[in-house]
Amino acid sequence: MNLLFVHQNFPGQFKHLAPHFARAGHQVRALAIDGAGLPGIDMRRYKPARNTSRDIHPWAQEFETKVIRGEACATAASRLKAEGFDPEVIVANPGWGESLFLKDVWPQARMLTLIEFYYAARGLDFDFDPEFYRADVARDAKLRAKNAHMLMALADMNRGLAPTHFQRSVIPEAFRERVAVIFDGIDTGVVGPDPGANITVAGDRVVRAGDEIVTFVNRNLEPYRGYHVFMRALPEILRHQPNALALIVGADGVSYGAPAPQGKTWKQIFFDEVKDRLDTDRVFFLGRLAYADYLKVLQISACHVYLSYPFVLGWSCIEALSAGALVVGSATPPVEEVIAHEKNGLLVDFFDIEALARRVIDCLAHPARYAPLRAAARQTALERYDLATICLPQQVRLIESVARGS
Repeated sequence: MNLLFVHQNFPGQFKHLAPHFARAGHQVRALAIDGAGLPGIDMRRYKPARNTSRDIHPWAQEFETKVIRGEACATAASRLKAEGFDPEVIVANPGWGESLFLKDVWPQARMLTLIEFYYAARGLDFDFDPEFYRADVARDAKLRAKNAHMLMALADMNRGLAPTHFQRSVIPEAFRERVAVIFDGIDTGVVGPDPGANITVAGDRVVRAGDEIVTFVNRNLEPYRGYHVFMRALPEILRHQPNALALIVGADGVSYGAPAPQGKTWKQIFFDEVKDRLDTDRVFFLGRLAYADYLKVLQISACHVYLSYPFVLGWSCIEALSAGALVVGSATPPVEEVIAHEKNGLLVDFFDIEALARRVIDCLAHPARYAPLRAAARQTALERYDLATICLPQQVRLIESVARGS
């Protein structure tokens, strides 16, 4: 079978799926703008031929950007076709517009499309946090227009793939029945508990599993992932637990939502808000870490905080469970889909800063009481999200069914 994987930052979510088919003897190609690629897989890079127009209507700006990227991808696809490569199945993440015109290059190819999120102006992430939301017809309209390329992707797909039931639920009903729910998968053999784990912070301070460590991890420290809520709870946590340390992993940028006011970062804004009430010698901002060091942070955690708007579920939530961390999560979808309160973790209202502080304090003060939740967290990862035994086999079967036309 000829397979084409398309992701602007390949391999992205396909880092295990594409090699599986290559090892099985299939002809596998990839198209990408960026990304490290994968050994043994022929990846062709492409670049957009132009920038977004300066004078385009602002509501159409996002779509033009996607069209430009889609054009570049289609041009690269046409070169592949001229070389004699005709995929039976195209597996694409359409989030940046890459797959918009691939059906025009290969009309007979069958399409499996990864749907991460379908936006809405009401009831999901956009209007969730009153601190940052303001009613504005133009903003709402621009957000809905952001779905234009996704509607084309939904119309073109033979089957879709969503990582969680929540992410599937926000897809328009007309397309939903064609979308399977399969998480990306976690290598639970790599991501697991380690009672001997330790990490050095601030140059020479070694912290270990068993220490009073509260952890918070995100790609970028921003409101969408509850950074502001965590920072506002932290002074009370550290005041009540004088031996506790906070390890905070993440960069200063923005992955989702609005940027911070010009010249500032969300990280600094909310640190400045509470720093006068913090023992800053016990707060460690670690930035972005190498994956092995990031796993150590999860393994030494006495309490891991994972907060999110109703949005895409981050891998770190499942990785924390797989590492056997005691996770205090927000009672928001899709976190509630993963964590059952007092079964395999704990849930708090996203906005309830006092409740978050109380929960974390109790976790730090009584670690033995919560040991069963840690074990259950690990079991959840093994039974529902393991890459080798659960998620990858399901993804493979889905692609095979798409190839068969079923």
